[in-house]
Amino acid sequence: FTDGTRFKTDLVVMAVGIKPNVALAQEAGLTTERAIVVDDFMQTSAPNVYAVGECAQHRGIAYGLVAPLYEQGKVLAAHICSEDKSLEKGYEGSLVYTQLKVSGVSVFSAGQFQDGEETKAIRVHDEFEGIYKKVVVQDNKVIGAVLFGDTSDSTRLLSMMRNGDDISGMSKVALLPSESGEAPVSPVVAMADSDNVCDCNGVSKGDICSAITDQGLTTVEQVKQCTTAGRSCGGCKPLIADLLTLTTGEEVGNAPEPMCGCTTHTHEEVVAEIRELGLTHPREVMNVLGWESDEGCSKCRPAINYYLKMVDPIKNADDPTSRFINERVHANINHNGTFTVVPRMYGGVTNADQLRKIADVADKYNVPLLKVTGGQRIDLFGVAKEDLPNVWGDLGMRSGSAYAKALRTVKTCVGEQFCRFGTQDSIGLGVELEKKFEYINTPHKVKMAVSACPRNCAESGIKDFGVVGVEGGWELYVGGNGGVDLRGGDLFCKVKTK
Repeated sequence: FTDGTRFKTDLVVMAVGIKPNVALAQEAGLTTERAIVVDDFMQTSAPNVYAVGECAQHRGIAYGLVAPLYEQGKVLAAHICSEDKSLEKGYEGSLVYTQLKVSGVSVFSAGQFQDGEETKAIRVHDEFEGIYKKVVVQDNKVIGAVLFGDTSDSTRLLSMMRNGDDISGMSKVALLPSESGEAPVSPVVAMADSDNVCDCNGVSKGDICSAITDQGLTTVEQVKQCTTAGRSCGGCKPLIADLLTLTTGEEVGNAPEPMCGCTTHTHEEVVAEIRELGLTHPREVMNVLGWESDEGCSKCRPAINYYLKMVDPIKNADDPTSRFINERVHANINHNGTFTVVPRMYGGVTNADQLRKIADVADKYNVPLLKVTGGQRIDLFGVAKEDLPNVWGDLGMRSGSAYAKALRTVKTCVGEQFCRFGTQDSIGLGVELEKKFEYINTPHKVKMAVSACPRNCAESGIKDFGVVGVEGGWELYVGGNGGVDLRGGDLFCKVKTK
């Protein structure tokens, strides 16, 4: 700890969050505690000075979430616009809840979900399906809930908590409809018009239904553009699709989304039109297909450029202006405007000459950080944009394409040349693969790896394309991913020779 004390522990739990910025308020003489103290109408200790959001402390609570900010904002707006202050209803605090938006992990918690002397709880625990549900009740009202593995009842429970519904006489199935065994009904059916569908942007069910009806909206993308619902985390998009189905009577749940907000065309439709009409340039595609934006955006421009080259790589020239800044300057842009230069080291193999060049360049251009990456290369961080051409010239090495929608690296283990357990020449095959496929454009970045034995030191099993050397041959794995959604590759086939 900061005071020098030490503890031996088996487990450390760290609560990490935001800290209200109250420096300006303190300088101005406003009352502050954990945050800027406000009353029920969001007014600070000074008349006509208000605070909302993470910097405000209401009844001892500073909320670090966006949903309470919208509730506070509505109260403040009504207060400022009201002529008769005596009729106003102030802010009474917010029900805090969390819906984890990590793919493959469904967790919801809200309110007071710990047991107490005056509470009772309904629990469902299914170890076979990996589902746990707990609804905490006090005085015939739901005051808290935890759902893990199946969060389909979260919207209904949250509405009951907010409205203070009397649940006396309700069965477990009425509280948790997902346990009925019947076909699931969308939770938006039971939502009130005032309930938020999109908490990130404070958009209610009534707002969305009105927009669908008044504007004639038919897709989730149109609702997103018109109301901002679903524009942030995107977790509410299934609910928006359900609302579209309920409001319009047309099934839209599985309707393909357009390429971006600039067009109603899907990726597949754009490719088909390029082929059929013989289009050759991104601007031509946007003009002919009726793009709403003359310049396009960062989503559609690179995609159109890729599709043109995919359809006819000989006839259709690459359009550098449609590429991201990283690809135009052959370096990764950093948060401070500098760039990271990544020279290619085939299969992670280097030599003394390359290392000297990298060291000389680092000294000459005052490179702040050199780092060995997970892709077995040495990155030079913090290079100024104007120095990039000279840095590449002095290095005399090819780009490692760390920025490109292309093959990034082919990671290798030591292999049979030095390793006691190596059964194949993993370095040699890795170098050949990287030289064979470097700079070929792909829809997304691609990573490969070659391991010389089943110990898999190069992590071949979680790459887009992985090769594992075994006695007398090679195993090929495809579709692996080492990112957020960890996925083991599928064994594609076994072959005898490289």
